[in-house]
Amino acid sequence: MNPPILQVALDLVETDRALRIAEAAVAGGADWLEAGTPLIKSEGMAAVTALAKAFPGKTIVADMKTADTGAIEVEMAAKAGASVVCVLGSADDGVIAESVRAGAKYGVKIMTDLLNVSDPQARARELETLGVDIIAVHTGIDQQMTGKNPLDVLTQIIGTVSVQIAIAGGIDSAIASEAVRIGADIVIVGGWIVRASDVTGSAREIRSSLDNPGQGGWQPPDQESEIRKIFSMVSAPHVTDAMHRKGAMHGLFPLCPGTKATGRAVTVQTIGGDWAKPVEAINTARDGDFLVISNDEVTSVAPWGELATLSAKNRGVTGVVIDGAVRDVDDIRKMNFPLWAKATVPNAGEPKGFGEINAEIRCAGQTVRPGDWIVADESGVVVVPKERAYEVARRSLEVKKTEDRIRAEIRDGSTLAVVMNLLRWEKQ
Repeated sequence: MNPPILQVALDLVETDRALRIAEAAVAGGADWLEAGTPLIKSEGMAAVTALAKAFPGKTIVADMKTADTGAIEVEMAAKAGASVVCVLGSADDGVIAESVRAGAKYGVKIMTDLLNVSDPQARARELETLGVDIIAVHTGIDQQMTGKNPLDVLTQIIGTVSVQIAIAGGIDSAIASEAVRIGADIVIVGGWIVRASDVTGSAREIRSSLDNPGQGGWQPPDQESEIRKIFSMVSAPHVTDAMHRKGAMHGLFPLCPGTKATGRAVTVQTIGGDWAKPVEAINTARDGDFLVISNDEVTSVAPWGELATLSAKNRGVTGVVIDGAVRDVDDIRKMNFPLWAKATVPNAGEPKGFGEINAEIRCAGQTVRPGDWIVADESGVVVVPKERAYEVARRSLEVKKTEDRIRAEIRDGSTLAVVMNLLRWEKQ
């Protein structure tokens, strides 16, 4: 039995960066190097040629995602130096057949990608009949963000066809190990290696998981737990970047610098310093919740102070944000409790009981509903709609990985402008 193949997907947009990262990945045990679709769209066949020249002993994969003109695109990739060319499995049978014929003519293998195929098992059989060399089970990046993974489809495909099977889509060391255990021949890893601060180390970890697969039992993570875990790892700026610069409250400051908090929102609407509903909301909150209080932007009187903070902390509330003022600042800072407000003032209001708990509110410029997720740190406070929390958390982690990779390149002597290739991408 042949050892599993580690294919590294270079889904970048600059050839020079792809070459540097490819070198580090090869040092960690990568077998095949893929010119990813973004790289090909950005740099053309020159990127494939550059990889082939730089790594003459490695198999170069051109992820063309061909949907039409199969013969032309296979010929282009083959002449550029590719040994494997990727065609969409959802393409017309004529496109697949022409790709296979061109592959035979130019001596390259044809890999077909089952991305978005409605019946992967049936289509895999059809693709094998059409003569493809490799079938790739692939969960796209946007599908990954919503919690899908390719292992379920891999389980359906294994045993139904005799060609090589590849797997791609959000692969980390644990999923890679499980994929090999199930029967994958080729494991395609992108971001987990390419965006790592230590590319060689990440590739080596994947290589080890492929060579020493576990006994099985991998289970997808609980989404609620993973949301909280990821939001605790990333920053508020990562989250706003993941939401296309949306969701940030404004006009707030952290009362206790250096603190960070995340949790589901328990919303409170109060008026002019009336502290009854904010205090009552503490009893409504569960361990891990985050209190979000609208004081209608009134900063002359505080609906919150040290005793409320102590009560919230004992209850397990992770943080508090107040669209208004807070008092007892010295005592709250001694607790180092995560709290964001618009002002500090010694005046307290009266507990009259006006307002609501767990209704939709407007707080510091953002609409917040009960159960929405809040991520807060020294950069500010971000609101994440509960329906998109898992997706946004996953996208935030990708933003963090990208920044980690850029940071590593800057530390190696580059600059931000060079890494980001700003001159090339400026609007003309």
